Amino acid sequence: MGFFRKCGNVLGTSVSSYVSEEMSSSKPLILQVIRCMSSSKLYIGGLSYKTNDKSLREAFSKYGDVAEARVIADGESGRSRGFGFVTFGSIDEASAALQALDQQVLHGHSMRVSYANDRVRGYGRGGLRGGNFGGGEGFEKDQ
Repeated sequence: MGFFRKCGNVLGTSVSSYVSEEMSSSKPLILQVIRCMSSSKLYIGGLSYKTNDKSLREAFSKYGDVAEARVIADGESGRSRGFGFVTFGSIDEASAALQALDQQVLHGHSMRVSYANDRVRGYGRGGLRGGNFGGGEGFEKDQ
């Protein structure tokens, strides 16, 4: 039984790595590019732990109507994870904010601003590790 769990974990890791490499290749699919360019939702990385929803909204509201500004927090500690999302009322406003604020400093940290991508479900991080494949728990120790 332990042998099959190890094989499943290796298979899951291999498939996850392959899918991640394909999704992050230097030649993104044209549909991904079009989808991103037509999005009014931005991903903001490199945020200071001091940045909250309100200060993120204030920084981006200079470039248009901010429908939502959200700093992602750790579920257990409540502490910022250092990234967030801002959704604008229009694509043009999002584009203006991206061009103006990418690599700019907010609360002492240089922000990375890009169009937000939809999450890929089923593959990638943890996609094949559920169920019987396990993520490390249940392995028998070799003695």
